[in-house]
Amino acid sequence: MKFDVLTLFPEMFAILNQSIIGRAIEKNRIEINCINIRDFSKDKHKKVDDTPYGGGAGMVMKADVIYDAYQSIPDKKAKVIYMSPQGKKLNQFKVEELAKQEHLILLCGHYEGIDQRVIDKIVDEEISIGDYVLTGGEIPAMVLIDTVSRYQEGVIAKESIEEESFRNRTIRISTIYKARSI
Repeated sequence: MKFDVLTLFPEMFAILNQSIIGRAIEKNRIEINCINIRDFSKDKHKKVDDTPYGGGAGMVMKADVIYDAYQSIPDKKAKVIYMSPQGKKLNQFKVEELAKQEHLILLCGHYEGIDQRVIDKIVDEEISIGDYVLTGGEIPAMVLIDTVSRYQEGVIAKESIEEESFRNRTIRISTIYKARSI
């Protein structure tokens, strides 16, 4: 599985070179490519934020800079996920669904978010890791990478995944719910 991460802080992802995810990278089970959005800024100060198009409070990440960073990724068939507190909450079912993808592009926002035009043009889905606001999308992107990577062949033993208490609890709850609705 390949992850391309559009971020203002690629150095934050160095932590993923440790432990199980680090070994998965070494064994070429997963690939994580961080793209610094700031590298695509067109002004000498590398500015990436501006007032929201159409007005509003705060600053948002500029559409043209994000779009140019996205365009630098050769594979446009990948699923694009914006890590956003407004997104659908990440759960075990979503993790297993995403694990079936070959390539995910994760967009990490900052400030008050990203320009809505980017969301409308390139984002396939918005995902949140919980009902709270963080300073940026990098930590949620790392959570998603960690959870999805575990389901890639050779990252951890298949038996370990099958015996996980949370996965079994999730399946039991859905089975109980189905049984009650019959």
